[in-house]
Amino acid sequence: MSINATLFVQAIVFAILVWFTMKFVWPPIAQALDERAEKVAHGLAAAEHAKIELANAHREVELRLEQTRSESTTLLADAERRAQHMIDEAKARASEEAARIIANARAEAEQEIVKAREQLREQVAALAVKGAEQILRKEVNASVHADLLGRLKTEL
Repeated sequence: MSINATLFVQAIVFAILVWFTMKFVWPPIAQALDERAEKVAHGLAAAEHAKIELANAHREVELRLEQTRSESTTLLADAERRAQHMIDEAKARASEEAARIIANARAEAEQEIVKAREQLREQVAALAVKGAEQILRKEVNASVHADLLGRLKTEL
């Protein structure tokens, strides 16, 4: 065989190999590459979509955190206002109670003073009657009267 025939046979074998590769080997490889490229494209799109969703989720979380902070601040302010209101009411009730107790104490003190004065008047009247009785029993004498009045003063 000559080199030209060998070359010609090798060209035919090569052509058959190319045809066989194009017909049976290349389509599955191309399909696998296309599927892989499609998967990569879907993965990239999904990643981009996930990135956007993550950014949206972060914004939503920040918004909710801000709302929660404002609500907690509002609730805390309301609680402080209610507590202050309760304290003010308690102070007012305590002040009213103190005023009532003081008024009762003053009324009782006034009653005791009136009672003591009444007892004192009774005692003074009894002593005056006793002194007058002693003066009238004795004879009318200035020195005895002065002595009796002195004793009466000491008893008062």
